Amino acid sequence: MIEFEKPNITKIDENKDYGVFVVEPLERGYGTTLGNSLRRVLLASLPGAAVTSINIEGVLHEFDTVPGVREDVMQIILNVKGIAVKSYVQDEKIIELDVEGPAEVTAGDILTDSDIEIVNPDHYLFTIGEGASLKATLTVNSGRGYVPADQNKKMMHQWEHLL
Repeated sequence: MIEFEKPNITKIDENKDYGVFVVEPLERGYGTTLGNSLRRVLLASLPGAAVTSINIEGVLHEFDTVPGVREDVMQIILNVKGIAVKSYVQDEKIIELDVEGPAEVTAGDILTDSDIEIVNPDHYLFTIGEGASLKATLTVNSGRGYVPADQNKKMMHQWEHLL
């Protein structure tokens, strides 16, 4: 019969934001297995907020373009997905973007209230040219874990052209 050594868990450092623990000895490959499992559980359990939808004025679908904007709508959506948001309320919140060119538009240009904080205001969204403008409404929702796109589509009745 194969004998397994019982691992010992030692706390190295801990505070309210993080902890450092050592688990040893482990068989070859067990560290990766435990680490991935722990990461998945934490990602599914930790609450957070994100932009769940965007409505760009004058845009009918994600394959459209906005006159005077270098990026197409699909690239803008992908850039919006990279915005890190902190919400101080559980309710759905609407934030707005209203910009005129020429400008390099970043997440810091989004208009928010005291309930929403943009964590990465330097995050690039798109470049808008001289004389062009773009107005968009973004929805921020709080939750836990992964939410499939079809569950987000329940909100589509709010706007005529929701991307």
